[in-house]
Amino acid sequence: MTEITTHDLPRRLRSLPGAARLLDALEGERNVWVVGGAVRDLLLGRQPVELDFVVEGDAVEVARRAARRLSGGPMVHARFGTASIEAPGLRVDLAGARRERYARPGALPEVEPGASLTDDLARRDFTVNAIAVRLADGEIAAHPGALEDLRDGVLRVLHGRSFVDDPTRLLRLARYAARLGFRAEEDTDALARTAIAGRAPATVTGPRLGAELRLLAREPQPAAVSELEARGLGRAVLHPAFTLEQGVTERALGLAPEDARRDLLALASGCLQAPAAELAPRLDVLAFPASERGTLVASATNARALAEALAGADRPSGMWMLLRREPVESVALAGALGPEESARRWLEELRHVRLAIGGEDLLVAGLEGPAVGRALDAAMAATLDGTAPGRDEQLAAALAAV
Repeated sequence: MTEITTHDLPRRLRSLPGAARLLDALEGERNVWVVGGAVRDLLLGRQPVELDFVVEGDAVEVARRAARRLSGGPMVHARFGTASIEAPGLRVDLAGARRERYARPGALPEVEPGASLTDDLARRDFTVNAIAVRLADGEIAAHPGALEDLRDGVLRVLHGRSFVDDPTRLLRLARYAARLGFRAEEDTDALARTAIAGRAPATVTGPRLGAELRLLAREPQPAAVSELEARGLGRAVLHPAFTLEQGVTERALGLAPEDARRDLLALASGCLQAPAAELAPRLDVLAFPASERGTLVASATNARALAEALAGADRPSGMWMLLRREPVESVALAGALGPEESARRWLEELRHVRLAIGGEDLLVAGLEGPAVGRALDAAMAATLDGTAPGRDEQLAAALAAV
């Protein structure tokens, strides 16, 4: 059972970075509510990442009044009944309370403005996100059972078609479970499994699925990818061969240096059986940026061969020749498959070694063209193997190689 604290929410809202100025601008607005994840996190004693506001009434007019107080101006999105307040160092979105309907499974919702706060809360994904606090007086409004579910650490959808209407909620179910340590309520769990078995994710566009998948991967790991596997979402969304091997993800994350992308590494650890010829196009469908796609594919599809080769590399120079162009995520995953200490040595020590000489020194010595690159490689190999500790020895090793 999770402890929740409902008292003095307005004061705690004001203590958030940048919030006091905004709340001053909204002072006197009786129908403005903070909703969703920010309220959930405040009640759990967590720091909210962002604030979402709902206005019972005309959000655009509220935004205009607040913008004047901030000496800024609102950006109005009349079609959706929303507005953004922009002032130096500040941007906030306000939305009018609305209802939503889905013309077909997986479609973006059709918005009906002019609803009550109760209607607006009822369109949310999970009860723990269907809680609001009014800025004017700190009054709490919640969908039935929401506060109890928050206290009990339960994720519950608000109606039986939730995952069919919007299958991205399946990924959000895994995301909140990983972040909060909450469990799916029994009926919600059954609805999720039925939706996945019925291929509900296939009704959503690739970019929308990819955006939710990338958000999920940034949650605490390995909990996030464990949720992906346990629910069959990795197979349904990323690749049919998505499988986590016992302990591999944990070991890979344990090897990962600070400059590693832990989200991509965790996803790659579930794609070790996915052929590159299939994984890369799937990531394109999911609209992964090219750099992220390259890292994920290289890490997943090279790891086994890299692990075998690394296990046979008995000298630092051999490790350097093998690993120097590999992303650190590939090396961490390869190490998790066997040669852990070799991978750790590369990641923590050998990849940071730098020569005392450079290309200009070799040009002065009379080398040119490709010979310069070959000579520098030879100097690095000698340095790593301990035979060229200083500048003179490195220069000698370089010239001897050509």
